[in-house]
Amino acid sequence: MNPDNIRIVLVNTSHPGNIGGVARAMKNMGLARLYLVAPKQFPDEQASWRAAGADDLLAGAVVTDSLAEAIADCQFVVGTSARERRIPWPLLDPRQCAAQIATHSGQEQVAVLFGREDRGLTNEELKLCNLHLHIPSDPGYSSLNLAMAVQIVCYELRMLHIAGDLPASAEELWDSPFSTVDNMERFYEHLEQTLIEIGFLDPAAPRQLMARLRRLYSRVRLDEMELNILRGILTETRKQVHRDD
Repeated sequence: MNPDNIRIVLVNTSHPGNIGGVARAMKNMGLARLYLVAPKQFPDEQASWRAAGADDLLAGAVVTDSLAEAIADCQFVVGTSARERRIPWPLLDPRQCAAQIATHSGQEQVAVLFGREDRGLTNEELKLCNLHLHIPSDPGYSSLNLAMAVQIVCYELRMLHIAGDLPASAEELWDSPFSTVDNMERFYEHLEQTLIEIGFLDPAAPRQLMARLRRLYSRVRLDEMELNILRGILTETRKQVHRDD
């Protein structure tokens, strides 16, 4: 994936604040190429205010009179559709579409089109696209703000771009190795002896106390640092018991 080959194209945007919101969303996710097709009002201070630090994207925005001009040099074009249409082109969700965009952007110029706030892209504009993207929002309230829609698509692209830098699992982020079976067995012996000494566990009638405690600690998976803390608490507890004796 090459973010420099991906452009976000806004068609006939009515509110300049939405342009600023889109610029902010793009910069958050590492995209910088913004194209504006016949915006109603741009430049505008509302766009700068909503950009919140992404003014460089606004300053570098390419403004064109027509969509054809904005995508003339592109080899792969994705059009966002607010609703599912009976059309002969593939209709993908943002995650599926991001994978296609990432692949094509390696060597090709890619454009992602977003239409007017009130009615999106026209059928004629959608015919210029290789793929159509639909964000599957809740049918009970499907309306999405323009900047929100751009943010969703840009987020999916960002996740693909940094995939190699992300940990494979949450365990890779852990600051201490997880406890070994041998160390856990020593902990259980230490715990049982301490519970006996403080009178909480009756060795003559243990019931299922230790089994349940084993289940508890097995479920949370202690790391070595956490285990050492608990062992320290048990040691100090036993010292206090013997001191009271």
